[in-house]
Amino acid sequence: MQRQRAIRLAWEEFLTKGRPPHGLLQAVAASWARSRTSGVSARRREAPLAGEAEVFRRRIQNADLLTAACPALERSGLLLAEATSMMVLADASGFVMETAGDPRVVNDGKRNHLEIGGRWEEGVIGTNAIGTALADAKPVQIFGAEHFCEDVQRWTCAASPVRHPIDGQLLGVVDISGPASAFNPQSLALVMALGQEIEASLGRTAKLEHEILLRHFVSKRSIWLSEDILVVDRRGVVVHTTQKARHRMNAQASNDLPQELRQMIGTALSQSWESNFQRQFPNASLEIVKNNDTAIGCLIVLRQARGRTATAANARPHAEASVGFEQILGESAAMREARERARKLAANTLPILIEGETGVGKELFARAIKGASLSAEGLFVPMNCAGMARDLIASELFGYAKGAFTGADENGRAGKIEKADGGVLCLDEIGSMPLDLQSYLLRVLEDGVVYRVGGHEGCHVDIRVLSMTNRDLAAEVEAGRFRRDLYYRIAAARIRIPPLRERGDDLLLLAEHLAAAAAARLGRPTPTFDVDALALLRGYHWPGNVRELRNAIDAMVTLNESGHLGIDDLPPEIVTASRAMQQPSASSAGVLPDTGNLMKSAERSAILAQLRECGGNVTETARRLGIARSTLYVRLAEYGELRSVIPRRIVRRLDGRASERPVDGRSRTQHAG
Repeated sequence: MQRQRAIRLAWEEFLTKGRPPHGLLQAVAASWARSRTSGVSARRREAPLAGEAEVFRRRIQNADLLTAACPALERSGLLLAEATSMMVLADASGFVMETAGDPRVVNDGKRNHLEIGGRWEEGVIGTNAIGTALADAKPVQIFGAEHFCEDVQRWTCAASPVRHPIDGQLLGVVDISGPASAFNPQSLALVMALGQEIEASLGRTAKLEHEILLRHFVSKRSIWLSEDILVVDRRGVVVHTTQKARHRMNAQASNDLPQELRQMIGTALSQSWESNFQRQFPNASLEIVKNNDTAIGCLIVLRQARGRTATAANARPHAEASVGFEQILGESAAMREARERARKLAANTLPILIEGETGVGKELFARAIKGASLSAEGLFVPMNCAGMARDLIASELFGYAKGAFTGADENGRAGKIEKADGGVLCLDEIGSMPLDLQSYLLRVLEDGVVYRVGGHEGCHVDIRVLSMTNRDLAAEVEAGRFRRDLYYRIAAARIRIPPLRERGDDLLLLAEHLAAAAAARLGRPTPTFDVDALALLRGYHWPGNVRELRNAIDAMVTLNESGHLGIDDLPPEIVTASRAMQQPSASSAGVLPDTGNLMKSAERSAILAQLRECGGNVTETARRLGIARSTLYVRLAEYGELRSVIPRRIVRRLDGRASERPVDGRSRTQHAG
């Protein structure tokens, strides 16, 4: 009770002064601030309530989530019946679709519209477990007076987001709510367990459907031997594809391919899949796969273009593999170290393990290593070890003999290892390879002999293996999920690609290069960046790394019509997150020694001194300082020295009143990611 009184006083202070008091949980303080910004009234008594038609539509739209949650809801109806608590299931917008538990609590929830049809997103009802868990994308517990709206403070709630295990999409949230006076402190642990149970159920269903899709694919493969095929599930997630098919799809896609597949298939009725797809990919045909009369996915067949010569077809993989280290952008210390290490290791034949988070550019490094190695004239053969059934991985990697299984090519087929003979085999997401197949791969790597599935004759191969992973393989070894002997075999040398957040001002260089490339594809002049927009890009944490940056820049350039990219062009989530990350340093001013200001002052003096020494020559100054010119512009803008030191044409360029090339002038260079 004493804690609740303290929180209540903090809440009243916040409403009066408009800023969260010290000592309040950061998540709650941030949520209060968001609620106030959204214009939520602290006196609001109830959430918006939808009618039956909207409830029915939402239930249909989220049928998979409801089905997966059904066992947990039924069990909660029994377990919580006498526990003065109830379970609430809401979709990704905070719309309540189902409740179960103590009938008295369920009935009491109607006073605040904590019932089926209620909308509990933060923007309309303020801080609450459902809305805050969705906003923060993590489990949260909101005690009594921590709620933003006064009448909702009679509740204490715990909520955990539910994501689809295949692609991580946020599907909804599961919540346990009860009176603040009688709430069980173990509810947060319980609701997290319920969320994991629902996700596991979704994963089992998806795995079963993927197996059905793959079996259908294998049965049809002999019919389309000369065609490229993608296997896509009903969420628009690629279950299986060849690298060649992916390249063809990416070349024709007007946007990010996974995003387009989700729009054309994942968010559409199955009756519309084929028409949606053929509008974008006219040379493709689509076959829907059903299980018990329910569409679970499709096979997409990419027809070969007529009149295409064999010479052109054979030359294409070599053209795609041509990547040099000079084409990998980045001047940060971490990136220079990774690039130099890769350059040195390329000269020998050691197997290399390339480590890094999703989207950092591991394959780009792999292709650059291949291009600088003794295998430069051979093929670069990539294979993704994740997301495929065990048998499919085996046949793709090792190949299969004649009659190995039903639907197999009558002449058998060479696997990736045979195709990479004399070149490089690049194994992506090697940590996802099934444990029982790892021993076969180890034997091939040690003996240099591969046996096809169902065959008894060995084929000698000379390959260099480059493996890639976003996992900690050493930890996987200790956990028994990866063979220790294979780990030492593929990781004779290791290269860590730094995430974008560790690369400092490389982001500015990449942003300008990506903007120039995106504009060139659209036939537009290279856009300029507002300094404040660059600062927000620089402050964002980029969990998706260079891939996320590329997608963001592509969208900005596509939607912008002025040729000048400012804060309004940035994706809202990047602006919000970047500003939120800047707040703690501002609030802690005066608490810790002000070493940050001393460093900034020293940096400012050094930069201005170097600029004066170079007679105002920006290019020479940036070269001597070892930074990009775009970085120098941002620093000078922060110091308020742009107009007094930099020529007017540069000031106009940063202000968007002139349109020139990016400051680094690189328009044809590739980027890591």
